[in-house]
Amino acid sequence: MTPPPLHPDSSVSHPANDRAFFGHPRGLGLLFMTEMWERFSFYGLRPLLVLFMAAALADGGFGFDRPAASAIVGIYAASVYLASLPGGWIADRWLGLRRAILIGAVLITSGHLSIGISGMAGAGVGKIFFFLGLILIVLGTGLLKPNISAMVGDLYPQGGARRDAGFSIFYMGINSGALIGQLVTGYLGERVSWHWGFGAAGVGMLFGLLLFWLKARSVLGPIGEDIVRDPDPAVQAKRESTVRAYTFGGLGVLALVFVLASAGMITLNPQAIGGVMTFVLVGIAVAFFGFLFAFGGLTRDEKLRSGVIFVLFVFAAIFWAAFEQAPTSLQLFANDFTDRSLFGFQIPATWFQTINSAFIIAFSPLFAALWLLLAKRNIDLSSPTKFALGLALAGVGFLIMIFAANRVVASGGSVLVSPWWLIMSYMFQTMGELFVSPVGLSSMTKLAPRRYVGQMMGIWFLATSVGNLVAGLVGGHVDPTKLDQTPLVFTGTTIALFGATAILALMIIPIRRMMADVR
Repeated sequence: MTPPPLHPDSSVSHPANDRAFFGHPRGLGLLFMTEMWERFSFYGLRPLLVLFMAAALADGGFGFDRPAASAIVGIYAASVYLASLPGGWIADRWLGLRRAILIGAVLITSGHLSIGISGMAGAGVGKIFFFLGLILIVLGTGLLKPNISAMVGDLYPQGGARRDAGFSIFYMGINSGALIGQLVTGYLGERVSWHWGFGAAGVGMLFGLLLFWLKARSVLGPIGEDIVRDPDPAVQAKRESTVRAYTFGGLGVLALVFVLASAGMITLNPQAIGGVMTFVLVGIAVAFFGFLFAFGGLTRDEKLRSGVIFVLFVFAAIFWAAFEQAPTSLQLFANDFTDRSLFGFQIPATWFQTINSAFIIAFSPLFAALWLLLAKRNIDLSSPTKFALGLALAGVGFLIMIFAANRVVASGGSVLVSPWWLIMSYMFQTMGELFVSPVGLSSMTKLAPRRYVGQMMGIWFLATSVGNLVAGLVGGHVDPTKLDQTPLVFTGTTIALFGATAILALMIIPIRRMMADVR
């Protein structure tokens, strides 16, 4: 039977009761499509960055050395996820989830427009527009990314396996966008012009913005329209005033630094900044949880659940430090050391980034069905169990790359290895991702205290931020002029992943006890 129309003021049916989108709420379909276009733009842009910035000026690039270019990609990607923390806070305390998503989409679209303009502005001024565009994308994604995931959780207030299945479907939307985006922008960027690729990414985000703006009210009902308010209007007004003050103050400081750097009055070293940021971000996470436990007004049960979130944060950061080498070390390996010839056609190096997305699309329905099948048989793999399996699978993926890198070194760099090394590595990493990422998203919405759900989603993305920073700092060491460094990068990553797997496996039973009664 067709469900009744849903409107913001409908008292007949809540959007969560809708099953019109493959057994899930229609709101999931809208969030799926919006996130798909946002990821189209993000992943369409990201693999081009390290190649573009490292390309010589004569080839249309910036001529940066590889470690610096890789560090910039790491800082950019880390900042995208770091911005999720204040983005979740701003949504929780001031804007609400829905307005935060809409404003974020506008900022992302503006950022891509700025990057597109940079190609027409000349080398000097072009850099200003380019980096301004990256900053706007960071700010916009910080508002959109955690809050759209939180809205997915709100579609399933009952929790359970259906919520995990919903997040797996949502995750397939993320990777559909990544797959299409990287095919389109990769070809245009490498074969036509860097800035044609950048522009195509912006067009995708514009589609996502228009879609959400036009359809949100009709399919999401009241979800995400308001915030959890304090019963005292004066307290609420002060809370919102504080958020606004910090928001505009932070934007002012950022604008000042950008202007000074653009004018050449200060010099920014990307590798040094990346190293400092790594320690700062870990410190932010520790400080946040310390504040939450001491002054957050949590019950004993909420403290236990928040403790689980902290443990998952640590191991998620380790996972992402390996996985997010895709746009740096693995991208450079594809560009320099992989045979990309297919029937006379030279495959763009950026297309190898689509392998992960293709496997996600193929495997996501299988994993969603697996969780439901296990639930029907009363078999419940806990979140830490899934995380441990994900770390182990990613470890296998990087173990494969050690053998590939050693073949390159043994030949003195004269042999291009088969693309199957990268394909198999990405396959194992993808399976690991499906044990970690959608499960982690779902766990945040299940474990987080309701009044901190946006901020807890930000903490989840903070783990990704730390991982991106580490990946960017090590990824630039894949270089044809320094062959011996490449196996060392992959060996260190493999050891870290398997070591983390062993430690987390020992913690599974105590964590399960801390997660008692969580559905």
